[in-house]
This record gives sequence, structure tokens and C-alpha cells, in this order.
Amino acid sequence: MTRKHISGFSNPTVKYLRSLRDKKHRRRTGQFLVEGLRLLEDARVSGRLPRELVMAEGRDQHDLLDQLEREVEAAGGEILTTTPDILTKITGKSNSQTVIGLFDEFDTSLSRIDRNAAPIWLVAQELRDPGNLGTMLRTCDAVGAGGLILIDDCADPFSAEAVRASMGAVFTQSLVQARWEEFLPWLRGGPGQLVAASLREAVPYRGAAYASPCFILVGNESQGLPEAYEMECDLRVTMPMRGRADSLNAAMAGAVLAYEVLATLET
Repeated sequence: MTRKHISGFSNPTVKYLRSLRDKKHRRRTGQFLVEGLRLLEDARVSGRLPRELVMAEGRDQHDLLDQLEREVEAAGGEILTTTPDILTKITGKSNSQTVIGLFDEFDTSLSRIDRNAAPIWLVAQELRDPGNLGTMLRTCDAVGAGGLILIDDCADPFSAEAVRASMGAVFTQSLVQARWEEFLPWLRGGPGQLVAASLREAVPYRGAAYASPCFILVGNESQGLPEAYEMECDLRVTMPMRGRADSLNAAMAGAVLAYEVLATLET
């Protein structure tokens, strides 16, 4: 266990932590930051502890933070204290949280997941908005899904924005990153129904013949799914649009479908 105090903006640790705001540095190092006690507590309860815990000096006493600090120490992690100004420098936010954690990225390989571990999985193709990505992780958690499978070039699930939007679900859900050319053969190598919202030869989403394990496929926010991807689906469903909008937000469409699938599979 190591404890130390950081007082200078030019400290190498400060520069390193600050660099993790950039996707290319997160990918190169395989590490990411989590801001705020609530998310850090979600991680701890889920069995994940930060390698480093960085706290503002003179912080108010808090039982949860004390518990987190003890567990990080017991696991051989590093405890750092610094000034609120330096924490602001690290996070780039003027209202920076009083505590941040440095985590190793999770194994996101497709081969490690068990498709039969849950009746529902969400799959997102070229999802670009980190807020939508975080929302889909929250939906996974809410419906008891196995996790979220990110296909092709999606937003970084370990960005501060995506982690925050997930409200802790990034720690409770399995997370996979794969190319379509890898995902489709894997899916066809075992049980699994691929379902997408579509206008091509689609049936109403209510009362459709969903089967477990059901993989709900959502496309890019502006372009939707490529036609070739849709045609690989076992089931294409359509949701009625009663107003002027021609489609739902991608994450919202995934949530609506997930709850309909859940209701069907539970009957």
C-alpha cells in the first residue's frame, strides 16, 4: 500500500491522469478514470476496485469513502491526496468531484461471455453518442440483460461521459467490443435470436415471436442499421410512430424492445 500527496500541476502522475481524458491514451494504456463517490461505490459493490484513489485534501468525512479507502489499501492500491485545483486540472471540469479512481479497462472480448447467462442481450452497431451508450448499459441492468455488445466503431464505453451516463451499470454488465464479421459467426455458432427494429418485412413489435436468448440489435443514431445487417436478423419488428417523428432515439428504441421481449419471455 502506498500513500502520497501531490502538490504540483507538473507532477507526472497529474499529467498521466489528465491524459486519460483522451481516447487514444485510454486505448494505449488500457486504463480509465471514474469520477465521484457514487460511481466508485457502485464499482466497489460490484467487486471492482481502483488501482489508484485520488482525493481532495481536507475532504469532508464520509463513511462510504472511508470504506473504499480501506479496501483499496487492503488490495495494495495507491491512495493519493491533492488540491481541489489539481483535481479540476485532471478532470477538466470546474465543478470536479472530490474523489476519482483509476481503473484498468475490462476484458471486452466476445469469447469470454456466456450467451445463456441471460435471456436478453443488447447489441449496438456504430453507436456514436456516449450518453446513448451509457443509457443502454442502464437498460441492460434494468431488464436483467446479460450485457451490451458493441459492434464496429462505437463510442468509447470507458470515456467519462459514457461511464457517468451508465450510472454504475458499466460495472454490473458484461461489455463486449467486436466487429460484425466476428459477431455474426459467433452468434450463429449457438442458440440466439437476432432481432432489430426495421421497416423491411417487419411485424409489429407487440406480440412478436421472441425467443431466448434474444439479441436486440440497435443501429447508428443517424443512419440506422445497414441493410445487410438487417437482413441477417431472425426477426424484424416495427414500432408505431403516432407523431411527426419518424423514429425513436436509438437507446430508447432498445429500451422499448427490451421490455417487450422481457414481458414476452416471462409469460
